[in-house]
Amino acid sequence: MGFTEIFVSTHEDALKRAGALESGGPAAPGAVRIPDISDFEVERLGDLAGVAVHAPGADYELAMVDVASDSLLGVPAAMVRTLAELLSYETEGEGDVLEDVAVNWAAEEDMPFGPDEARAYVRRIAELAAAVDPATRSGLYVWTS
Repeated sequence: MGFTEIFVSTHEDALKRAGALESGGPAAPGAVRIPDISDFEVERLGDLAGVAVHAPGADYELAMVDVASDSLLGVPAAMVRTLAELLSYETEGEGDVLEDVAVNWAAEEDMPFGPDEARAYVRRIAELAAAVDPATRSGLYVWTS
C-alpha cells in the first residue's frame, strides 16, 4: 500500500498537487502524509470525530472532485467542521475529545500506527481543517496512492 496525503488547497491547486503526487512528488509543505492508509481510514476518522463532537451521521464520505484524478478526493464541509472542532470542543468531564478520537482511530482494524502517532496525525489534520477558509475558496483534500 502507498500513502495518503491530506492538504488544504484551492480546487485548481489541488489538481496540480494531485498531478505532482501521481508523478511521485514529495510531501507538500504543511500537508499530512500518512503511509499505509487509504481514503476509507480518513472517512472512519470523520465518523469517529463526528461521534466525539456529538454530530454523528453527517456526510463524512469523501467525494471525487474532478475526472482528471480519481485519486484526489474532497472532504465534505460537515467533516471539515467536525475535524476542526476537535481542537476546541468543550466537554464536561469527558476528557480530551481529540485524544479519544486518536486512540479510537488507532484501534481500528489494520491501522498501521498506534495511539501516539494517531494523536499527532489527528491534531495536524484538525489544524488543517481549521485552516480551511471558504472566503479563499480553499478546501480540504485527500490524495491516496
